[in-house]
Amino acid sequence: MTDAYIFDHVRSPRGKGKKDGSLHEVTPVKLYAQMLGALKDRNGFDPEIISDVVTGCVTGVGEQGGDIGRFSAIMAGYGNGVPGLHVNRFCASALVAVNYAAARVMAGQADMMIGGGVESMSRVQMGFDGGAWIFDPQVSNEVGFVLQGISADLIATKYGFSREECDAYAILSQKRAKTAWDQGHFAKSVIPVKDKLGLTLLDHDEYMRPDTTLEDLAKLKASFTDMGQLGFDSVALQKYPEIEKMSHVHHAGNSSGIVDGASGMLIGTKEMGEKLGLKPRARMIGFADIGIDPTIMLSGPAQSARTALDRAGMAVSDVDVWEINEAFASVVLRFCQELDLGTEQVNVNGGAIAMGHPLGATGAMILGTALDEMERADKSTGLASLCVAGGMATATIIERV
Repeated sequence: MTDAYIFDHVRSPRGKGKKDGSLHEVTPVKLYAQMLGALKDRNGFDPEIISDVVTGCVTGVGEQGGDIGRFSAIMAGYGNGVPGLHVNRFCASALVAVNYAAARVMAGQADMMIGGGVESMSRVQMGFDGGAWIFDPQVSNEVGFVLQGISADLIATKYGFSREECDAYAILSQKRAKTAWDQGHFAKSVIPVKDKLGLTLLDHDEYMRPDTTLEDLAKLKASFTDMGQLGFDSVALQKYPEIEKMSHVHHAGNSSGIVDGASGMLIGTKEMGEKLGLKPRARMIGFADIGIDPTIMLSGPAQSARTALDRAGMAVSDVDVWEINEAFASVVLRFCQELDLGTEQVNVNGGAIAMGHPLGATGAMILGTALDEMERADKSTGLASLCVAGGMATATIIERV
């Protein structure tokens, strides 16, 4: 099997996912095209060497539909000869895109690939694509459909995480993100997004609220109490009868932010890198996708991490840098609980609670963040994982070169 190497990665700053957000005027195709263009310009390759552009996008309808990576590549100047593939595993889509790109290389079926993702949440509303698990009663009853926030509250209730613990973790994420930005930890990888005239629209993560305090968060109403009372709590309690009553602890301040963003990663063989004069930054060690109960749906990252580690013949102690998507605070707390990690060991540069979660792009973003941190802190091995709607999770392990 051929080794797959990461040669470069880029991401956009995250813009607030509302009409007053700085990236709202940029279409998803143009947003992703700017990241693809940055990869091409930074590394000076002829686009003809790219075998495929694999793109994660969750709400693949409207202007995000129709195989968005294919046309973003054309808009980025890759020409007509580079194909594109759209993948959707909800929040892990971009990480799955990277893994698929790496798998093509590892199987000897490509010399250089791009994996990444895009989501313009200010322009294409989350959930607008629907789905049978939500709207077909036969399917939703079978799987035990609940809102993701109900699932996050179910995790907190089942595994004993209080509102105060979730809020404390949220403040930690905000402080870490502010420190990381102040100290330039993202400078190597964040590509400012420009308008049609070439003027910079955004060059930093716009969603951050570093001045937030525990007192501020304590004033917020739990977001999913009312929806729980409409019947979703009953679905969860029927699945988990050992729980007497749901505890609703999540709100906008300790959950991931709705934002616009895009990411891309250049992956290929060592030989092609040498031909192009590119130095590999990391080697793909392995990856895993797993499934769990769709009702508690967000508690899978630890299992996906263990599966990836087992396949690689590694232990938890072999990982130096951990990036776990902060979909909700309880997701990270449960991950740490399962793998016996302290919160000081994960997401040391902050996460989606502070900076936002552009659904289809986040997976490649956090893997790139892990790589940058490995280089900055002189560490060897990193693991990135995301929980996934519908009861799934994905994990990827990389080794610094």
